[in-house]
Amino acid sequence: MQIPPIVEPGPPLTPEQAARASRHVLLPGIGLDGQRRLRAARVCVVGAGGLGAPVLQYLAAAGVGSLTVVDDDVVDVSNLQRQVIHGTSDVGRAKVDSARDAVVELDPSVRVVTHRVRLTSENADQILSGHDVVVDGTDNFPTRYLVSDACERLGVPVVWGSVLRFDAQASVFWGRPPEGVPAVTLRDLFPQPPAPDEVPSCAEAGVVGALCGQIGSVIATEVVKLVTGVGEPLLGRVLVVDAARARWTTIPLVGAADRDRPFAPRSTPGEVDLGGKGLSRDITVDELGARMAAGDVVLVDVREPGEAAVASIPGAELIPLARVLDGTGTAHLPRDREVVVHCAVGGRSAVAVEVLRAAGVDAVNLTGGIQAWLARP
Repeated sequence: MQIPPIVEPGPPLTPEQAARASRHVLLPGIGLDGQRRLRAARVCVVGAGGLGAPVLQYLAAAGVGSLTVVDDDVVDVSNLQRQVIHGTSDVGRAKVDSARDAVVELDPSVRVVTHRVRLTSENADQILSGHDVVVDGTDNFPTRYLVSDACERLGVPVVWGSVLRFDAQASVFWGRPPEGVPAVTLRDLFPQPPAPDEVPSCAEAGVVGALCGQIGSVIATEVVKLVTGVGEPLLGRVLVVDAARARWTTIPLVGAADRDRPFAPRSTPGEVDLGGKGLSRDITVDELGARMAAGDVVLVDVREPGEAAVASIPGAELIPLARVLDGTGTAHLPRDREVVVHCAVGGRSAVAVEVLRAAGVDAVNLTGGIQAWLARP
């Protein structure tokens, strides 16, 4: 769906600004009018790390007039493998200061506002308000939900990305878009945050540095599209990237229809709303045990191979979540039998169940995942 530009054109470009943006001005859909919109845009980038670094560089180069950077961390030598806005001489400096200096070096006319703070429920609305677009380049689920919820309250679109190991995702969320534009938020993709120990961090699992650049470039492009109204943004779609196999896939994402109470439960306990495609169900470990005893169960494990090597449920087929999201691991699953899906505690499997049911698989989620299975009497 094409969305009208979200920023009005600013003043005419100066000769220097026009020269910088000459390759943009040549593009149908951007032109001088679009470049003036970019110069008038106010974009907040939360996180000056692996994703925030290329986003800030490309938005500054694109001529975005005002950039806000939010990050409370300092540059560490281990960051330099992927956080390309920082250099060796920046080690030990605040990331917001290093990022600001790099942006100003690229284009001194860009206004840069820095907040060397951790985003919290107390300061999120104040920091994020007043922006046309917010970019979520954070690396932890609590902050991602904080950004999404705050922007839903404020009516600001969020361009979101996530990278871990060789896998990445990107999307556009907008909880209160203009009339006629479907509302979608992070909670439509991941209804509940995973348990703290369920998803490893980059420091624990590693990340391909160049993949941060790829997804950061995608995010920056989505911001340009929203500001200028060119093309079709990733609103209502999730880009799933498997860098190890060079596969890029988009999957549809349907938002909850009822936005009267933005943070009310969107389904009854034990069910997940699939936007009119049916409701996914949960089963308990006792119910799974009974079905396994009867020999009538198809069981899918959506964790990573390293997790499955530590502990697994007998008979489970390992299909990591990334292969569920892009469809490469699920074509053989039966459509005439129930498929039980599990992960560590139930977060990733809930997402997998939504995708599978949308594809016609009668999938159900194992409540509590393998942790509940191992803890049963």
